[in-house]
Amino acid sequence: MALITSAAVALVTVGVCTAAYVVIRYELVRQLDLQLTQQATLLAQERRDEGTGTLYGECRWLAAPACAQVVTPRTGTPGHPAGKDLLIPVTDATRQVAAGTRGAYYGEVTVRGHRMRTLTTPLRGPRALQLAVRSDTVEQGERQAARLLAAIGAAGALLAAGLGYLASRRALAPVTRLTATAERIAATRDPAHRIELPPEEGRRRGDEISRLAGSFNTMLGELEESVAAQRRLVADASHELRTPLTALRTNAELLARADRLSPAQRDRAASALGGQLREVTGLVNDLIELARDEEPLPLVEPVRLDLLAARCVEEARSHWAHTAFTTELAEVTVDGVPARLARLLTNLLDNAAKFSPSGAEVEVRLTSGAHGIDLTVRDHGPGIAAEDLPYVFDRFYRSRQARALPGSGLGLAMARQIARAHGSALTAAAADGGGALFRLRIPRHRSGGPAPEA
Repeated sequence: MALITSAAVALVTVGVCTAAYVVIRYELVRQLDLQLTQQATLLAQERRDEGTGTLYGECRWLAAPACAQVVTPRTGTPGHPAGKDLLIPVTDATRQVAAGTRGAYYGEVTVRGHRMRTLTTPLRGPRALQLAVRSDTVEQGERQAARLLAAIGAAGALLAAGLGYLASRRALAPVTRLTATAERIAATRDPAHRIELPPEEGRRRGDEISRLAGSFNTMLGELEESVAAQRRLVADASHELRTPLTALRTNAELLARADRLSPAQRDRAASALGGQLREVTGLVNDLIELARDEEPLPLVEPVRLDLLAARCVEEARSHWAHTAFTTELAEVTVDGVPARLARLLTNLLDNAAKFSPSGAEVEVRLTSGAHGIDLTVRDHGPGIAAEDLPYVFDRFYRSRQARALPGSGLGLAMARQIARAHGSALTAAAADGGGALFRLRIPRHRSGGPAPEA
């Protein structure tokens, strides 16, 4: 950035200095030409009747005009040797002016070792008036202007280089801190590090690099939260697996000494062992589903949500015979993965049935409106306490009422994960009149077209 800035400023400086030099030289020469023109007008009026020859011959002085002479169309030709006594060289262009075939013009000549500016203008006669003045002042002014402008250009380029370097260091400071933070995280594997940012007011006025540093800090926060969630998941899973594994080992050791047990004791131990194996298997499967944390998008297809809900309710009736399930289902088609949506509904129904007293109803409703699609599951159990409501979807969280009931505390967490993967929102609330109400809201843009014919 410093090199690019310096090169750009140097290029502009060189251009400006070159333009200034051209303008200064033009003005100096123009002033000299104006002086010659004024003197030529004066001499043409004063010496209009004089013949040819030298009018002023002091060409070595800086006074103006130092040299002036009158020539004819034949001056300097072989048959007219008078031109030998003249100081200013006579050329064909000069004779053309005297003959009236060419207009006045300015030129550059060398007289007695001095560079001179000349003006040749026609007179009556036919004659031509030649004037010359030393151009030392112009050349000296040009050299001084060139040196001054070169010094200014060099100073400007150096100043631009210094300021560009300082500006680039300041502008890229967040990138330097970002690089150092990334290297530190790579070395320590600790995403708790952050890039130091300016105050909030400075960030609001900051550039893209400051916003990049802020985004990087946000990403680190998300990464830290993800790593912490993974660690909590492993710790919670270890805690939840410890009890059934201990029971499994105990029953396995007990069955290893089956010769000391009665037939009834062996049957009870074998039955307990089978139940514990099923519990561990279910817990491991749930952990695998939660650890995946994504949905297989290639399997998304239009799904009749009302028919899927009806099938899940029928399966829940066979598992929870003491619970009455009632349904009110509108015909709705959504885009999703059927197996995952079925798992979501099954978890909600099992949770509702688990907390419902014997003979109580679990109400399932599916409606469609302008705001989207709502699927609600409402039970008539003890409901959700206010202090438990923020945590009902956390992994392994179990309220006081649920600790005496079967389950691992992963069902609702899995249900919310499936809902989020489908672009939907799953919420829990206390139902009017008692019980819990779970609502799955699917936005209208996630739903499919009209429901196909059954």
